[in-house]
Amino acid sequence: MRLVGPNGEQVGIVRVEDALRLAAEADLDLVEVAPMARPPVAKLMDFGKYKYEAAVKAREARKNQVNTIIKEIKLRPKIDSHDYETKKGHVVRFLKGGDKVKVTIMFRGREQSRPELGFRLLQKLAEDVVELGFVESAPKQDGRNMVMVLGPAKKKTAVRNEKRAEKAASAAAEASESDTGEAAESPQDTQSTAS
Repeated sequence: MRLVGPNGEQVGIVRVEDALRLAAEADLDLVEVAPMARPPVAKLMDFGKYKYEAAVKAREARKNQVNTIIKEIKLRPKIDSHDYETKKGHVVRFLKGGDKVKVTIMFRGREQSRPELGFRLLQKLAEDVVELGFVESAPKQDGRNMVMVLGPAKKKTAVRNEKRAEKAASAAAEASESDTGEAAESPQDTQSTAS
């Protein structure tokens, strides 16, 4: 087997017995890292430490992973202008938050014979929010409903990082205001003690 030392240096091709003896002398474990290679590759390492570091890396990867959430808004083809503006506001909020939005238009009765009304409404909504998102899935008829998916222009991680930066900036501004407030009070205190 090919043996790799504890610091990553190549020891060379050795017999299994010799590798086990070297591991015992160094008070380390002999771990097979590439069993399918010819010859197999093993490394001298502290296996407990290796497992711990792998778990930490996996935890960090999970922490930085973003779950994609699809929000849904339902509309009717003959929606009132005020109701449309309210629903559009919800779509804007979701897109600003970095979430995808599934817009569903529900047809009832005779409305099913006029799918172009729903298509025009979805196109209007897409045009109204073009600076915040894009049409990820074009409008398509699905039984009694017409569905379109809007994707956010900014990824959720970018939105989260911006919010963190804003919080840090506001905290720094508050800290500097409190420092200047204390500095302004201190000269008055010194004057009153001098009198």
